[in-house]
Amino acid sequence: MTALFISIVPGQGVAMVLRQGIVSGPRIARISILGNSTGLLIWSAASALGLSAIFAVSPVAFEILRWSGVAYLVFIALQTLWSLRSRHSAFDLEGLTSASAASAYRVGLITNLTNAKAMVFALALLPQYVPDGFNLLTGIMIFGTLWATISMSWYFVLVAIIEKSSRWLAQPRVRRWLTAASGIGIMLLAAGLALSPRN
Repeated sequence: MTALFISIVPGQGVAMVLRQGIVSGPRIARISILGNSTGLLIWSAASALGLSAIFAVSPVAFEILRWSGVAYLVFIALQTLWSLRSRHSAFDLEGLTSASAASAYRVGLITNLTNAKAMVFALALLPQYVPDGFNLLTGIMIFGTLWATISMSWYFVLVAIIEKSSRWLAQPRVRRWLTAASGIGIMLLAAGLALSPRN
């Protein structure tokens, strides 16, 4: 559910999928999604390798990252809900699009690797789900792969929706509803992370 809410919240990833699906078509959008998912795996690997070394030296780093994750989730939740003040700010459809398979994959990959939300999720949230006593590196990679799979599945659903009902999705009322739902969901995730006991 955490990975799903993170994927749904309006941001670079959602905007990229909408752009590619509406402007370049579903096939190109799906290739961009594969590039985006590759970026998630790269962030997960970086998190697993870096955090394993850091936590071995400093257990306090776990709590620092935990509360950094809470703060960032609250920030993006408030930012998402604040965007409801404007009818047209929920989804930004401006940006790069691509018509070839290779460049579409590259657009998806670059979109994710420059996405601060993905970086913070990989560094501050993925480790929270690794059970106590379980190998941190292995656990982060398992959950990182699950995150990439959930994200890819949601974006494929989004592309299917665009393919069938792009006019419906383009309605400001629909986009505002998606924005509100994702903002509230992220706020609930922040509360859950703040109240959860340390592993």
